[in-house]
Amino acid sequence: MAIRIVQVDAFTSTPFHGNPAAVCVLPGPAEEKWMQAVAAEMNLSETAFLYREEGGFRLRWFTPTVEVDLCGHATLASAHVLWEDGHLPRGERARFFSKSGPLTADARDGLIELDFPAGPTRPAQAPADLVQGLGVAFNFVGVTPFDYLVEVASEEIVRAVRPDMSALARVDTRGIIVTARATTAKYDFVSRFFGPRAGVPEDPVTGSAHSALGPYWKSRLGKDSFFAHQASLRGGDVRVAVSGDRVKLGGQAITVLRGELV
Repeated sequence: MAIRIVQVDAFTSTPFHGNPAAVCVLPGPAEEKWMQAVAAEMNLSETAFLYREEGGFRLRWFTPTVEVDLCGHATLASAHVLWEDGHLPRGERARFFSKSGPLTADARDGLIELDFPAGPTRPAQAPADLVQGLGVAFNFVGVTPFDYLVEVASEEIVRAVRPDMSALARVDTRGIIVTARATTAKYDFVSRFFGPRAGVPEDPVTGSAHSALGPYWKSRLGKDSFFAHQASLRGGDVRVAVSGDRVKLGGQAITVLRGELV
């Protein structure tokens, strides 16, 4: 039986910008080896697989090489596909069961708003491979539940980083977030995300990273709501609101490709 697969650009309203994710709505559970093979075939930063369970949808995410515990842009893309392809009435809350617990997505104010667990950041010593891999001066180094978070002095430094991926791949973490306070007027902060150890050299827009960036910049800027930009080549915008131990992540999505796995 052919299985439908949809490619969506997330955290953007413009095709070929934001972060592409493949979404595969299944009739039921699938073998992990098969899902990993499909993700490798799609060769995107994430491929999402979901199927209906009582009260919502089971959701799993795979990079081309590994399964991950949390992914923002592929969750946003999944909600978009559920509504667009008629798996849920348009605008009805999408409920997901994941390795990071229950997640939801709502249509609100022209955006898809995700409700994610907040990721606290604690200070850490920078390993030598992180210093070598980024090649810039650090204002702060910390660890989140999944990644290293590095603050640098300016937006210009974030945009100019040319990492040594071989060195970063030796850092024992899912990925590395590099961030700075924005000088571009409409943004509060900017970031980039590198995950060579997970098979993603640079992720275009990383929703799960913003679940840590929101609380981090709340502590630095003294406010709860932000408009953030991930300064990859494709680029993307994320609205971030911190509420206790949860973070709301808002963005747009657009379908760019539909096909079948035969």
